[in-house]
Amino acid sequence: MRSLVHIVTALAVIGLAFWAYRENYRTQEALARADALQSDIATARQRLRMLGAEWAYLNRPERLLDLVELNFDRLGLMPLQPHQFGRIDQVTYPVAAQNLTITNPVDVMNDGEHP
Repeated sequence: MRSLVHIVTALAVIGLAFWAYRENYRTQEALARADALQSDIATARQRLRMLGAEWAYLNRPERLLDLVELNFDRLGLMPLQPHQFGRIDQVTYPVAAQNLTITNPVDVMNDGEHP
């Protein structure tokens, strides 16, 4: 009977060692993937900062003014004047449909019962 207990215990130890070995490699793989993702995120953030700086550089007011003056004949762009802005009471909003008929209604109420 003792030898059976020893064999079962030895098999359990071998099984647990195999499980721990597999879990260790799975963990190492997950950590490597996490590091790769962190590197990708850092690269994307750096690219985003660079694009933001480039956007700010390209949208400098003096540069845009030079472009407007250069392309005035083609575009006809003029500076905005205060009289070009409107008031909120001048905005016309669309009238909502009064007699809207729904041909195929869909029941979206869920009272806990499944069909």
